[in-house]
This record gives sequence, structure tokens and C-alpha cells, in this order.
Amino acid sequence: MCGIAGQIVKNYRSSDFNLISSTTDMINKLNHRGPDDMNVWQDESLGICFGHKRLSIIDLSSKGRQPMCSADGRYVITFNGEIYNYLELKRELENSNQNILSKPIQWKGYSDTEVMLEAISRWGVYGATKRFTGMFSFALWDRSEKRLYLVRDRIGEKPLYYGWVDGVLLFGSELKALCAHPKWKGEIDRDSLALFMKFNYIPAPYTIYKQIRKLEPGCITHVSLMDKHEEFNCKRYWSIDNTVNQSRLNIDEVTAVNKIESALSKSIERQMIADVPLGAFLSGGIDSSLIVALMQNLSTKPIQTFTVGFHDDSYNEANYAANVARHLGTEHKEFYVTAQDAIDVIPMLPNMYDEPFADSSQIPTYLISKLTRDHVTVSLSGDGADEFFGGYNRYLWGKNIWDRIKIFPLPLRKLIADLIKSPSPQTWDNLFSVLGRFLPNKYLHQSMGNKLHKLSKIVGATSANNVFFELISLWCNDDFVIGSKRISSKETDLLKKYNNLDFTEFMMCVDMQSYLPDDILTKVDRATMSVGLESRAPYLDHELIELAWSLPLDMKIKNGKSKWLLRKILHKYIPKEMIERPKMGFGVPMDSWLRGPLRDWAEDLLSESKLKSDGYLKTSLVREKWDDHISGKRNWQYHLWGVLMFQAWLHR
Repeated sequence: MCGIAGQIVKNYRSSDFNLISSTTDMINKLNHRGPDDMNVWQDESLGICFGHKRLSIIDLSSKGRQPMCSADGRYVITFNGEIYNYLELKRELENSNQNILSKPIQWKGYSDTEVMLEAISRWGVYGATKRFTGMFSFALWDRSEKRLYLVRDRIGEKPLYYGWVDGVLLFGSELKALCAHPKWKGEIDRDSLALFMKFNYIPAPYTIYKQIRKLEPGCITHVSLMDKHEEFNCKRYWSIDNTVNQSRLNIDEVTAVNKIESALSKSIERQMIADVPLGAFLSGGIDSSLIVALMQNLSTKPIQTFTVGFHDDSYNEANYAANVARHLGTEHKEFYVTAQDAIDVIPMLPNMYDEPFADSSQIPTYLISKLTRDHVTVSLSGDGADEFFGGYNRYLWGKNIWDRIKIFPLPLRKLIADLIKSPSPQTWDNLFSVLGRFLPNKYLHQSMGNKLHKLSKIVGATSANNVFFELISLWCNDDFVIGSKRISSKETDLLKKYNNLDFTEFMMCVDMQSYLPDDILTKVDRATMSVGLESRAPYLDHELIELAWSLPLDMKIKNGKSKWLLRKILHKYIPKEMIERPKMGFGVPMDSWLRGPLRDWAEDLLSESKLKSDGYLKTSLVREKWDDHISGKRNWQYHLWGVLMFQAWLHR
């Protein structure tokens, strides 16, 4: 895992600015991503310069240093990530080399980067990238064609930003690297801001800046110095579409369980390769517990596991994790943090994420990353299981509720929705706490009040797919962001693309291509890399994803249970009663914090004078929700957290 940055300057003249020093300034902004080494490469005659910050994971010697040139001298690469199948590719290259009666490959070291370059030299950029299994983003300079390639992994684990600024092409792992360039001009894109206010993240390819884009997952884009224009040619080398649209496999459940367990074990085994200490995040839920169980099954010694605990029982999973760790025999460490520990993270968030980002679980994710980094350099996680195995609560009840209510006239449904919304979420929570002893467990979930208010959105929706967008959308007023216009986002494009899918599979498919890369993986990458920790996600192996999508939905959601196949595998290693409990999100009590210890901070950022002076958001709408929230009438924490993260970023 590393940080990359670089530039191409058209018609470069050394009198403009120094290539090496300006690229060094860019790459130095990424010290946290690569604390072990720094290097810069340039071709001054062409105005091109690459920078690299290294976090040494495989081949810790100087022979793994980047930017790295291919053996034939044609390619130069600066690469962020890990290629998990590089040893298999290395053997394939060596065997194919013998078959064509060439000289044996003379490897300088044993890094995955060197294998990548040899693979690209042998099979070309597209042919090689299709063979890579891993998480990666990289820039590749083709000296022969005078062409720059920018490449991102299939699911979007590793970020890559790029764009032309005043005749200079800039790229980097994070926006802060681009902002450090002497030509930088950062104009806020109000249309992107409107998307952020809707989703609490900015979906790719957009960023908060007008001229800069995120490279979308599974894509390769290139630009040639031989062309007069500055247009990028973007091509997708991998898409889930072929798997999503094909008929499902006709196999029995036992066969499916064995196939998934084998594929997941293979992914984990690959991702456990490292020349530095390695461990795993463990929440005690299904996803992370299965990862840890299979890791321990593959290991000859206790693996290290890490959990963060909270003193608020509504948000604390540490006891569950400790039970799982004890049963599996891991070397377990748990860290309890106070509300003040979490609140102290908030001022760091604008710099950590570079653009507005408002998933409040970014706070505990940073805390567990920071504490884990004190013991290991690499940690495996359970990210991705929800999207591919039907884990989110909305997958369980979204379709069932819609099928039951769609028979009623819309005016009646809107009336029912208003009745559900009348009591505040807190009032509903209090009611369920009283009735809890009389209700079955399936009706007892954390934050039932919020869930019922989400239910009201479904009840008042006009179509099945509208149900989903009602659930994931926040600020939807067209005039909320002043001066913005409605633009198409990936989420709305996918609505048209997959309108023939089963409603539940539709939700999973959209989440996989939007919420997962643009929220979950962004959150994890910035939080872990801010402390120099590499996070790996075995569920995101593309072969496992393709297998999961080829299975029928009733093998993922069955008998009212999510992640059915994963549960069946996990029960082989951990007693059922140890992990069967209501799903708990990884979050913090932001609703009460905004009424308590964060109230003064929030009031300052949301003051009428400041909002009007900034001129981005409709002040009356913000103040209305803020007043409702602090009075306890409604819980608007998700809406308000988005506004607060934008304001905090803006005023940084």
C-alpha cells in the first residue's frame, strides 16, 4: 500500500516551475500512505514526472522501490495496492518465457510491482490488468507510445484522482496531492455538492472540484502526448454486468456452501501473504467472524485480532468479538474508547478525506485503525459481504413490504406514512423498550424509531425502485444547493440499467457499484491509510463476487435470514448461538452528541449568518432541521452530519 502522484506538463519549460520539486511537494502530502520510502522519477524533455510514497509490505528491500522501470525500458509505473496473485503470474510468465525459447527472466527482486511490469510488457496493459487479482491503482507511462495510462481495480478499493489544470495533467491517490501543485485552482462544483447532500458522499466520477475526476472502478483511461486535445479515452476492462444478467446456477445448497467456502479460503490465503505483521478486524458479527475463522484455520499459530469497544451498550460489540476470539483461539486485543476519544477525531476529518464525506462510522473506523497499527501493518476486514450476500436490513424487508403495500391506493399509503412519522424516532424507541419483553426478537432492532421513519418512506413511494432511492437519499430539494442543477449520477443511471432485475437484487447491484466504492471503501482507505495501515478485504475478490452473483437469491436470503450461505459456513467453526443476533451497525451516537457535547461546534457551523455568508446551502432548510433535532422532535443526524462535514471542510 502506498501513495502515488504525478504530472504531465504540455509544452514544458523549466522556467515555469521545477518538475522534481513540484512533484515532491505533491507526494509529500501523502506521507501517511507511505512512511517507509519516497522516490521521484522524471523525463524532463517530455514534461512528465512520477512520485511514490512507499509502505513496504512485500519485498522490503530497495529492489521493490518505485517508480519502477520495466526490464525492457519501455514502461514506468507508480503503483498503489497489492496484486494477490502475483506469484501465480510470475510462474506463468516464467513458463511462457520458456515456451517461446527466450532467455530466462532475470528478476531484480520479488515484489509484485516487478511482476506487473513484466506482465504488461508481455500481454499489454489491458491483457495484463485483466489477469491481476487485487486492489490497485496505478499510473503507467509508455515511453514508446508516449501515452499515460491510469488504472483502477475492479471494485474500487484504491482511489485515483486526475484532471487537467491550466495545461498540466495531475493525478494522485488523494486530492491533497493535487492541491499542492503550483498550478492548482480549486473551484467548488455545486452540482457535485448537490450529489453529496443527497448521498453523504460524492459518487464517482465526480469530485468536489470542477476540473478533477475520480477514475471509476474497473476502468483504464489514457491520454497521449501525440494528441493535440486533452481528452481522456476511458475503457472498462471489467464489469459485473455479464454475471448479473446471466441465468443463475442450478446447484444445491451443500454444493454452493462448499464452493463459496473454497473461493473465500483461497482469497484469504492469498491476502495473508506479507513480509510484515498481519492481523484482522473482528466485530463478532458474521462477516468478520468468518474471515477470522478461516484465517485461523489456515494459520499454524494464533492470528492477531482487534476490536474497538464503546461504553454505550447500543453501539458496543466488543463482548461478542471477545467470545468469538476466545472460541477460535486468536491473540485478541480490544480497545475501549470514550465519547471524548471519538469527538477528538472530528477536527481531523476534513483533512483526512479531502472533500466532503459524511459517513459517521468514519470515526470508529479511524480509531480501530489507529489502535491496530500499533501492533500490525496489515489487517483483513469483512467489507463487501453485505453487498454480495444480502446483508443489509433493507434487502430483508424492502421487497416484502412493497409487495404488501402496493395494493393500497397511493393517497391511503401517504396517510399511513404521515402517521408513522408523527411520533419522533425517540418516542418509538421508548415504546419498543417498554414492549420489548413481549415482542419476538425479530422485531427488536437497534434504533427502531429510525427504521420506522425509513419505513414511512417506503409506504409513500410510487414504485419499487423509488423505494430504494427514497431509502438512500437525504437532501432532495432541487434548490437546496444554491446555483446547482440536477445531474445524472451513477445511482440514477443504474436505475435504468437494471430495471429488469428482482427488486432485492437491484438494490444489491446498485449498492455494489455506488455505496460500496464511494462510501464504504473510501471510508476504510482514508481511515487506515491515515495511520499507515493496509486494510485488505477478502470478500472483494472478483472471482468470489462473480460466483456469489451466479447463485440464486434464495441462497443469500432465506427464512428471513440474511447472508444465509455465509452463516452455513460459519456454523462449522463457531456455535450458532454465538453469532446469531440482530445486525448492529458500526457507528457512534451522533444524534445525542449533536444535542450534547457537539452542540456548540455544530451551532457555530450551522449559524444563520455563516450559512448565508458562505452562499452554498439554503439556510432556512438547514435551520429547520437543526431546530427539530436539538428539540428532540426528530432525529436528523444523517442530514445534519452531511451539512456539518461540508461546512467543516469549507472552513478548513
